[in-house]
Amino acid sequence: MTSPSLILHGTALSGHTHRVELFLHLLQLPYQRIDAPADVRQGADFLRLNPLGQIPVLQDGELVLGDSNAILVYLARRYAPGTGWLPDDPIGAAEVQRWLSLAAGEIAFGPAKARISARFYDTGMPPALMRKLADKALGFMDATLERRAFLAGERPTLADIACYAYVAHAPEGGIALEPYPQVRAWIARIQALPHFVPMPAE
Repeated sequence: MTSPSLILHGTALSGHTHRVELFLHLLQLPYQRIDAPADVRQGADFLRLNPLGQIPVLQDGELVLGDSNAILVYLARRYAPGTGWLPDDPIGAAEVQRWLSLAAGEIAFGPAKARISARFYDTGMPPALMRKLADKALGFMDATLERRAFLAGERPTLADIACYAYVAHAPEGGIALEPYPQVRAWIARIQALPHFVPMPAE
């Protein structure tokens, strides 16, 4: 199934943008990325795309869709049905959803917030709380990955795509990955996937 004209609004250093870019590359879907830094996101043109002023935003023909996890679900169902990225069976789908929730919860407010605070601006969140959430999420991931190769099973799914960027870049926020050997091995497995593209560190 081909894509008519996918346009992704985001920034290169955004983990939320990267998870969509990574999935587009893994599916080998051509797209155009339009840079949307903070000042652009407050402009009238962007707010017409997403009134929340958040990235990423995907345009696919007449469809305009915000929220990175929602975009992943759309792409999986629209362009990769039956491939396992989003399982059809209830248990598999629930497993993936659990990790999408973790990506929007402990990972977003743990390693992702710590990275933002260290690299971009003060989020106002106490460092101890960010570290506690990061350790909670990474500990859970490490224990899960002792039993299987990927977060929701023995093959990669949207769970892995949603969690990868902010976990792999956690050290930029002062969150060490050395205590989590299974997480580090999982990062290597993601990076070995065909057509993988990294998120820039600078």
